[in-house]
This record gives sequence, structure tokens and C-alpha cells, in this order.
Amino acid sequence: METGGKCPNCGSSRCEKDPRLLEIHCVECGLVLTGPDLVNPLPNLSDVKEDRGGRGVGPLTSPSPYRKMLGTTLRGVKDAQGHRLAQDVMSHYNHLGWMMRREIVRGKLCQPENPEAREIIARVTSKLELPTLIRDEAESIFREAISSGALRGRGLPACTGAAIYAACRKYNQPHTLSEIAAAMSIKRWEVGRAFKSLNRGLNKPVPPAGLKTYLYRYAEELALSPAVRSTVEEMLEKTSSDPEVSGLSPHGVVAALIYIAAEQHGEKVSRGEMARVGSVTEMTLRTTTKVMERLVGRPRAQ
Repeated sequence: METGGKCPNCGSSRCEKDPRLLEIHCVECGLVLTGPDLVNPLPNLSDVKEDRGGRGVGPLTSPSPYRKMLGTTLRGVKDAQGHRLAQDVMSHYNHLGWMMRREIVRGKLCQPENPEAREIIARVTSKLELPTLIRDEAESIFREAISSGALRGRGLPACTGAAIYAACRKYNQPHTLSEIAAAMSIKRWEVGRAFKSLNRGLNKPVPPAGLKTYLYRYAEELALSPAVRSTVEEMLEKTSSDPEVSGLSPHGVVAALIYIAAEQHGEKVSRGEMARVGSVTEMTLRTTTKVMERLVGRPRAQ
């Protein structure tokens, strides 16, 4: 149902009253002129002044600042009024839309308070059965890294995985990069590279992983005797300060020492099983075992 008067926004005289909402709005631009939820509704559209605003104009827009760069999104080959767009105009607005979407993605990733990142961290820590302390610390590390720009250019899954791994290392939780990457369904090297960038950008670098933490976890999983655990602890104290160990994988070192100690005490642990538990390949385990045997001064058993 159309009514008289002109719209103060676009000057159109096509104003319509909605019988369900009991409000009068402009057909052209969507400005709501009168309605039950407006304070002091206008009795007559002719009394509308130029400086008076309505409840809203056109389609609703997000309060996010990134959404305000382009007021509307054009789809297809026609505008909001059904008029066909020229090819150059359509190309121009498609380019603007692409730029807006790119800035939205960048803005979401660069926000210290990222709801999507918090959701990923909560899901992965729950899947790995990590305590709440690790989840909170991972969120704190992620915020600090994003604010410092240490993770610029990295994907969100890799960034959150690196934050979780950093939190695990800080509180001596024996979880490897491979386990975290598998829980997030991404490649191990993605998390590893993101962690290196994160560690360089933090004010206080993440401490190295405690080798004894991996020892307790692997020994429990393999059901090793206390004698094997004691022997491995002695080997760790003997080799931990050696510069040759600093370049080796921490869980690879522990796996190699457990393999040596188990062989020494006559407990059967296959190389394949030890490699699986230690999250290393059999080739890596074999190479690390040779290095550790040389450092502990024990010839390899035949």
C-alpha cells in the first residue's frame, strides 16, 4: 500500500506502509520513516525534515570496520533494482569485492582476539586431552605472537598448532609436533615453521623440551622396568650437556637411549615399536642410536 510524501533520503515519493510491521518505509532506499518502535513517529510524511534520520537505510551491514569498506555486495549481472550492469561496471565492483574479502581475511587473522583461533585451540587441546592450563597458555602465546607480527603470512591452523606446541614445551607436556599436526590434520613442517617464527617473535623464547618428560611417557607406554628408567636417567645426565645432542630431536634422543637401555637389561623392544612410540622414523632412530652409543661409551650389542 503506497502513501503520500517524499523520502528525505533519496527524494522518492514511492513510500509504502507495511500492514504487518505497522511502519512506513521508502520503496527505493528502504528508509523507515514511521513505525511503532520509533520515538515520536511522524503523523504526516510531508512533515519530514532533511536532518531527521530513520531506523535504517538499505540492507543491514555488519558493525565490523572491515565490512564498511564496501556498502553492498553485487552478485550476478544486475543491480539491486534489476537493471543490467555494464561489463566495465561489473568488473569494477567485482574487483572491489575481491579487495574487501582479502582485507576481511587479513583483518580476522591479525586480530589478537580471534574467536576462530580460540575454537581451534580448544578443540585440539580437548582431542589431545591436555589440561586447561595448556589451553589458556596457548591462547596467551597466540595473542602475543599476533600482536608482535611474528606469525604474519602463516595459516591459522599452523599458527594455533605452534602456540599449542609452545605451551606444551613451556609446561613440560610430552607432545610432539607430529602429534599436534596430526590432531589438526595438517603437515608437520607447517607447524614446525610456524613455531620457529613464533619463537623468534616472542619476548621470552620458549624453553627447550625436558627430556625426562618424554622418558616418563615412553617408559609408561612401553611398560619398562624401573631399572631401564634409572639407566636412561643416568645416560641423560651424562649426555645432556654434550653439544652434539643439542642438534638432535629431543624425543629421538630419549627413544634411542630407551632402546639402548632396554637392550642392555634384556628387555625386548623392537626398533619399529620404539620408533612408533617416539614419533620418529626407524632410520632416524638408527642414526641417533649410533650417536648416543658413542657418547655413553658403550659398544653396540650384537
